Formats: sequence, structure tokens, C-alpha cells
Amino acid sequence: MPDRQYASGHRQRALADAVGNASARKLQARQAASQEFGNSLGFMGLIGWSVTTPTLLGVVLGHWLDGGHPGRVSWTLTLMTGGIGLGCFTAWYWIARESRKSDHHGAGDDA
Repeated sequence: MPDRQYASGHRQRALADAVGNASARKLQARQAASQEFGNSLGFMGLIGWSVTTPTLLGVVLGHWLDGGHPGRVSWTLTLMTGGIGLGCFTAWYWIARESRKSDHHGAGDDA
């Protein structure tokens, strides 16, 4: 009879440990998902501003140049296009950099 009580108590502890571990993993996953969403939102903002800022600077500088030095070429359109190109290059750089970081961290998790 004591062996049955020992086995029953052992199973109950094992079950309680399993439930506790599953609960802890679920809580960690929720917290990680929340942090990941916040990081993703901030990253989208960074990408957006890295395209918007040089584009707007190109428009402002181009408008100023068009006012002072009118000619056949529209400086506003030329510098806006250059700003878009520079912004897209910058956005590509940031995305590639973050991708390398996540690939590096992901490879370390498997070991």
C-alpha cells in the first residue's frame, strides 16, 4: 500500500511540474510576441522615415533651386527622385542589416 501512495504522489508531482512548465512557456511566449510586435512597429517607422526624410529634403532643396535658378530641368523633380533613391537604398541597408542579425541570433538558438 505505501508503494501505491508513493507512486500516486510521484505522478501528481510530475503532472504538477508538467503543468507548471507549460504555463511558464506560454507566459514567456506571450511576452516575447508582445516585444516582437513592438520591435517590428519601431522598425517599420525607421524604414518609413529613412525613405521620407531624404525625399522631403530633396523636394525642399529642389523647390529652392527652382525659385532661384529656373531652367529646363525641374530641380524639384530631380532631387525628389534622388531622395527616393537614397531613401530606398537606406531602407534596403537597414533591412539587410536586421536580417543578418536575426539570422545570426537564430543560428545560435539551435545549438
